[in-house]
Amino acid sequence: MTHFPVTALRSVELETPEIGRSEQFYTSVWGLDLVTRHEGVTYLRASGTDHHVVALRQGDRPALRAVTFRLDSDAEFDSIVAASQQQGATLLHGPVQNPAPDGGTVMAIRAPGGGVLRFVYGDLQHAASLPSSNRPTRLAHVNQNAADVDGLASFYQRALGFRLTDRTKAMAFVRCNDDHHAIVIADAAVNGLNHVAFMMPDLEAVMRGSGRMIDAGFPIAWGVGRHGPGDNVFAYFIDPVGIVIEYTAEVLQVDDNYVVRGPSEWVWPPGRTDHWGIAPPKADHVKAAQTAVPYADA
Repeated sequence: MTHFPVTALRSVELETPEIGRSEQFYTSVWGLDLVTRHEGVTYLRASGTDHHVVALRQGDRPALRAVTFRLDSDAEFDSIVAASQQQGATLLHGPVQNPAPDGGTVMAIRAPGGGVLRFVYGDLQHAASLPSSNRPTRLAHVNQNAADVDGLASFYQRALGFRLTDRTKAMAFVRCNDDHHAIVIADAAVNGLNHVAFMMPDLEAVMRGSGRMIDAGFPIAWGVGRHGPGDNVFAYFIDPVGIVIEYTAEVLQVDDNYVVRGPSEWVWPPGRTDHWGIAPPKADHVKAAQTAVPYADA
């Protein structure tokens, strides 16, 4: 059985030009709860055990500041530092006591292409809340745009110990546990954030959450449908400052016996964009939003 140095995708840190508006949206509409505000950062949790799944920070524009992963043990820090630097990453700071409210030990690198990746071990966790159709349980995946899809996918595998699960014409799917993917890398002219996906308890919760979003004035941007790679149900939305977010559920669980499929095996019939065949083609404004959020220091 594969040993994964990284065991889970934990959280994202986003910059927003309207932090009050973003906080209100994610707590009152999207279904997250306020954990705390600390040194200008708002920490928001889902119903699972993670201390937070989203951190919001004031910025000049919407941007992805960092993606945070949880490590299997503190022994993994040194191996990831060495392997990531060998694969072209820059060490931003070594393992140190985390001064943020989630605690534990933290390390940060800048990956090829510019994205900041953080790694934590021993971070604080909550007791899980009861699953609710109104609340995400955790992050499901982060989709990053990359001018070099295979290069970034190779970095995740060679430096961080991820496994390639599937490769379509436009995307690479990599995993760090039994979920089909934790990171998706999309072919794009610019590097940055494509979207952030939040796990819902089940299909019913995706549908109810989508209805709640519509009631609040946020129409479905793409979906509802069922993806090919990962077989997960999806509904995409655009948040108040232009960040694309997704409700998802029923992500395929895989093990070492899973056979990676390539672009020739992931082909839809003309006019179809998902397994069910009911999701309309993605609108141009949604495609634009998926390439409009850069890395924070870009």
